[in-house]
Amino acid sequence: DVQLQAFGGGLVQAGGSLRLSCAASGRTFNGYVMGWFRQAPGKGREWISLISSDGSRSTNEDSVKGRFTISRDNVKNTLYLQMNSLKPEDTAVYYCGVSRHGRSWFNRVDDYYYWGQGTLVTVSS
Repeated sequence: DVQLQAFGGGLVQAGGSLRLSCAASGRTFNGYVMGWFRQAPGKGREWISLISSDGSRSTNEDSVKGRFTISRDNVKNTLYLQMNSLKPEDTAVYYCGVSRHGRSWFNRVDDYYYWGQGTLVTVSS
């Protein structure tokens, strides 16, 4: 049974930092683009950060550029998101996802799956 489990969320003040982790089980995803997504209350899920299968390339959505850093450890089968300079508008449930298309880059939510339950990040002002 393939599962992705995101954890590390919590309550933090604006300007603070959190590090999210996403542990994959049931199979390895070494040959797949992976990403972090988030869903704020009352809004749809959106992509925020993607990383190549080998971890050598990444891209961030404009609202998190310069603040969030995605990384992965393929030996541990784990994805990470370092979030700095957090803002109240970063409040959301954060999910990790695996590309349906292997090493190909897509930033559409529908191109990803194996979401897991997500982890809630709340940033207070």
